Amino acid sequence: MEIDLALIELGIIMLTLAVLGRLAVRVGLPTIPFFLLAGLFFGNGGVIPVEEAQPFIEIGASLGVIFLLFMLGLEYTPRELNDSMKRNVGAGVIDIFLNFVPGVVLGLILEWGILGAVVLGGVTYVSSSGIIAKLLTDLGRLGNRETPLILSLLVIEDLVMAIFLPVVAVVLAGGSAVSGAISGTVAAAIVLIVLTTSRKFGGVLERLLGHVSNELMLITLLGLATLVAGLAEYIHVSYAIGAFLLGIAISGQIAERAREMLQPLRDSFAALFFVYFGFEVAPSSLVNVAIPALCLAVASALTKFLTGWWSAKRIGLSSKGATRTALTLIPRGEFSIVLAGIGVSNGINSNLGPLVVAYVLILAIGGSIAVRFVK
Repeated sequence: MEIDLALIELGIIMLTLAVLGRLAVRVGLPTIPFFLLAGLFFGNGGVIPVEEAQPFIEIGASLGVIFLLFMLGLEYTPRELNDSMKRNVGAGVIDIFLNFVPGVVLGLILEWGILGAVVLGGVTYVSSSGIIAKLLTDLGRLGNRETPLILSLLVIEDLVMAIFLPVVAVVLAGGSAVSGAISGTVAAAIVLIVLTTSRKFGGVLERLLGHVSNELMLITLLGLATLVAGLAEYIHVSYAIGAFLLGIAISGQIAERAREMLQPLRDSFAALFFVYFGFEVAPSSLVNVAIPALCLAVASALTKFLTGWWSAKRIGLSSKGATRTALTLIPRGEFSIVLAGIGVSNGINSNLGPLVVAYVLILAIGGSIAVRFVK
């Protein structure tokens, strides 16, 4: 990698994002759609493709998701999350059944076989933790009544994917579904153990960091967040949810100091996450899959909307709260891309990658804009 060229490319990208961010604020829209389009502009097949800065941006994108979810976790205690998840297990089950259907149906229509249909079902099922965390933060909705419900559904989705991903990966590679299921179940069990024991860990961390300088505290938190995220990914649990679980384990004065120190880092690296999203896509490859991607986006936006609306009304939220819940859950993102990558690498269909990217872009951009207009 040419360091000088990489720095120049990175500087141009960051300044472009700064200009786009100002434009988004001026027109009253979230920054996410603008940053996603910037990724297409600078990505493979874009107008000005960058090459040397891509490795740094890939790492920065991962850090962006880690910081987003870690800071989201700081807003809640383990008790609040556990209670919310228990109340919303039924909503999680409805989420599975409603939102797998559009992908499975389209996969069968396209004649991609049972495994292809199942992979596409996973793509339409899981919402984007990274995009939703950014929306909740940007729109000042962390304290809203519907937010614990949204977070519960995201965590339940991740537990489902902790089992689903290894099973699909093993079966596509020609292995046994049983071995994949065992791996996934172990991963989900570890997440549940962390949820039930995180309060003790938070107390220990608060005693250790209560009197250290901001510099040492920041270094410690960054090390813990990246370590926990990496370990979570190693056991086939989303690194984003690993960071989220660490965040909920921290409370009190430590959480307040952490939020203040990490906010600039979160916002800067989160921008790189959305840029990287569009890097891997040649805009020209999206043309052939535009119609099926749009049909899939409309169908799965509707099923996710119904999931969020029913779940919110079930716990007594107002119609506005239910609408906010429903729209916030629509964006798809990182998990959908990961699933598409697994499917393409195992020979499902060459159109799977472009289809999923077009689908994700439609819902990431459309969902981000739609949720902005519901107060």
